[in-house]
Amino acid sequence: MTTAQTTARDAGPEPSTDYGKNPWLAMLAMCVGFFMILVDMTIVAVAQPAIQQALGADFNSIVWVTSAYLLTYAVPLLVAGRLGDKFGPKLIFQIGLVVFTAASVWCAMSGSIGMLIAARAVQGVGAALITPQTMAIVTRIFPMERRGAAMGVWGIVAGVATMVGPLLGGVLTDNFGWEWIFLINLPVGIIGLILAQIFVPNVETHDHKFDWVGVILSGIGLAALVFGIQDGEKYDWQPWIWGMITVGVLYLVLFVLWEQRMRREPLVPLSLFADRNYWVSNVGIFAQGFAITGIMIPVMFFLQLVGGMSPTRSALMLVPMALVSGFLAPLIGRLADRVHPRSIIATAMLLNGVALCWMALINRPDTPVWQLLLPTILLGVAGAGIWAPLGATATRNLPWHQAGAGAGVYNTTRVVGSVLGSAGIGALMQALLRREFPGFDMKQAQAHSHAAATLPQPMHEGFSVAMGHSIFLAAGVVFVAAAVSLFLVPMKTPGAPAQD
Repeated sequence: MTTAQTTARDAGPEPSTDYGKNPWLAMLAMCVGFFMILVDMTIVAVAQPAIQQALGADFNSIVWVTSAYLLTYAVPLLVAGRLGDKFGPKLIFQIGLVVFTAASVWCAMSGSIGMLIAARAVQGVGAALITPQTMAIVTRIFPMERRGAAMGVWGIVAGVATMVGPLLGGVLTDNFGWEWIFLINLPVGIIGLILAQIFVPNVETHDHKFDWVGVILSGIGLAALVFGIQDGEKYDWQPWIWGMITVGVLYLVLFVLWEQRMRREPLVPLSLFADRNYWVSNVGIFAQGFAITGIMIPVMFFLQLVGGMSPTRSALMLVPMALVSGFLAPLIGRLADRVHPRSIIATAMLLNGVALCWMALINRPDTPVWQLLLPTILLGVAGAGIWAPLGATATRNLPWHQAGAGAGVYNTTRVVGSVLGSAGIGALMQALLRREFPGFDMKQAQAHSHAAATLPQPMHEGFSVAMGHSIFLAAGVVFVAAAVSLFLVPMKTPGAPAQD
């Protein structure tokens, strides 16, 4: 038995979960905020071409609409969990809802792309405050024997939000305008606040030391890295851009060294990564976040500007992926408890990479719609073998007193993957467009088109190639994760040694 396991065994019983209220009503209240955040991560992708046209933005600025949100979501995520422990998860959840809802109204009122990017950054802070509180409260109000059922509901909410987000974005953009993808959060946020006040209990709090040095180092490092990668093409990869990337990497290295020195409550407890399944799962969720978030930009621009689809119809193209993943997830979930995790996860990662390569190759103007649907269906099959199995594998071998920290770091890894995927694929997309069309200007191109939402016919082939080939970057990252997932080991059983 390892030292970590001995510590876990001696750590005592889990905290009390008896707070005198129906936990399912509290779960309902928490799901409102959780659902709103997940919807907002996908709803914007469908409206990006409309936002670009309305605000006269270039490609780089449109990518920042997503990246700014993800960046300010990722950096404070871990410290937000500690804030909930110190001041109460209910209070921090409600503050997060207020910030997120107010920022959503600001997004809708934005008259320039710069203002929209700033509002999205504030929205990300609200999302960071909300996310860890939802998991913390579920863990505290449900006893161990009912926690699996609660997490099952959590998974259903996540799946529905993933499907509803693009569809809702398409319908609102087509019928009311892009501003309504943000205004819809106002009534939802108000309802969430009322439900949380009524049904979510106040739970025990614990004092914490805050690793503000870690927050600053990771924030500067990640921001500099994302800015350098995403804006490199815009500034022709001048030396100061490479300096910015170098500074980002240096600060992230300093962050890791600082976390090694921290003896009390580090932002990222590096001891978590002593568990092989945990660090391998983090590689996997980073790759999945990178790929799924990153490809949304080129896919939506291709479907709308080349395919001539409305936002609603382009969103419908993603529905088969969500339906297939939702149908297969329970079946694969039952299978995951009985077979080696790498059998499922490595296979699913490999299928994911194949689907992305397939999508990259067939994104052409003359490809029939039914053929475009096939790789998205395969992505749904792969997703069912990635999201839930990876999450279960990541924390299954951790002692209970490290489960919260492990889940927090794991979710942060996913968001960091998403922001780097958005930045990386966005930068490659711009570079490929410049190669296909020297002096490319989207606003001028659309001005000479027969419809504002499409491109001139002579540009279709080159634009499609640029959008499709940018997806190869996501495929490469996923293939690396598929290889790393071969290092997974079987789940431990109580008292049993780990097996290779």
